[in-house]
Amino acid sequence: MAILSRNKGILSRDFLIPNIGLLASILVVWIFFAMVVNPRVKEIEITQRLAAARQTEEAKVAPRSIYIIIKDPEQAVELALWIWATIILTYKLLEVGRERSLLKHDFIGVRQGERIIPEDALDRYKHMREAVEATPRWRERLLPDFLLAALHRFQATSSVQDAASAVKERAELVADNLDSELSLIRYIAWAIPAVGFIGTVRGIGDALTHAEEAIKGDLSGVISALGLAFNSTLVALILSMILMYMLHMLQSRQEALILELQNYCREKLVHIMRVPLREADSTGA
Repeated sequence: MAILSRNKGILSRDFLIPNIGLLASILVVWIFFAMVVNPRVKEIEITQRLAAARQTEEAKVAPRSIYIIIKDPEQAVELALWIWATIILTYKLLEVGRERSLLKHDFIGVRQGERIIPEDALDRYKHMREAVEATPRWRERLLPDFLLAALHRFQATSSVQDAASAVKERAELVADNLDSELSLIRYIAWAIPAVGFIGTVRGIGDALTHAEEAIKGDLSGVISALGLAFNSTLVALILSMILMYMLHMLQSRQEALILELQNYCREKLVHIMRVPLREADSTGA
């Protein structure tokens, strides 16, 4: 079925998007640093040296430009990871939107007062499956898969309860599948602070190597190293907070989607299923 076969293969979008996103994020950050950050940092450093040479008040104030804060390799890695995760999150949000757009379509096509009995379920199953295969935007989508699973179970067991159970089983499987697909984003959300901590450790270690210069009165090396330590952590924490909020929004929309799919199946299909023989038996009894 669709939920088992989708997202498979090296040519599928769910494989290509994360990998292309990784390459794109690295390229974007590299270009941004090469064309914007590094030139601006050089300008700021030159201005600071000139101010120090003139012994002006500007020399006593360390520049707090955003370019100075993100100029180190650790911050570049953090930005690349954040952009990578944002690309994946955006793709998954678009997928949720595509799934929800199908809720406006009437796949069953049952007239007012009409009911579906087990003898009709197989024909409806075949007709709907052919329609799904003939419509590219319906292929490998969750809603048609839910409906097909319910019709197939109803035809096989002649039980409305079993058909409802088929929808519930699909929903649980989809929920587990969607949750597992977020593992990469959770890893990135962990990796960003980890890179920030690496920058902190590297900055403190670099500051210790300039301890002798600091004792002699030259604090420039220690200040630069501590700047790396604090800035890498600052950028990591900010990016992690934004990423975790975006992840929360995605999970909320995915959970809402699953509930909407179940409600659609109940209202449009399960509630109009009938088993005439069992109803006649219960009436006679």
